[in-house]
Amino acid sequence: MPHSPSIIPCLRYPDPEAALRFLKDAFGFVEKMVARGEDGGIIHAELTHGEGERRGMLMVSGTGRQFFDMRLPSEAGGVTDCIYVIVADPDAHCAKARAAGAEILEGPLDREYGSREYVARDIGGYLWDFGTYDPWKT
Repeated sequence: MPHSPSIIPCLRYPDPEAALRFLKDAFGFVEKMVARGEDGGIIHAELTHGEGERRGMLMVSGTGRQFFDMRLPSEAGGVTDCIYVIVADPDAHCAKARAAGAEILEGPLDREYGSREYVARDIGGYLWDFGTYDPWKT
């Protein structure tokens, strides 16, 4: 892999099987690795998005094991952050996400800083911002 991201978000979901299906169908993630426990349930999964220098990773787990004070958005009473993902065509990406059941909160729309973006909420309550803005090119 020509590029290895140094920051990898880790998200927990009450139903990691459903989360993996959703993230792949709605947002275009690709399953890289899934580790299962003795009961067959997901204990850790790695998903990738993009290619080459645009390739990022997301780690997913279930809620069976407490990890410090991490809370689901529903447990925390709201979302405290958002994950931004660079995509070439936010309009097409949004249409696919909407068709797969993502809650579209905003857009697609043009931002004053030159990006075309949309914001969605996934089945775990997390916020995702998909757009053309590339901070590495500014």
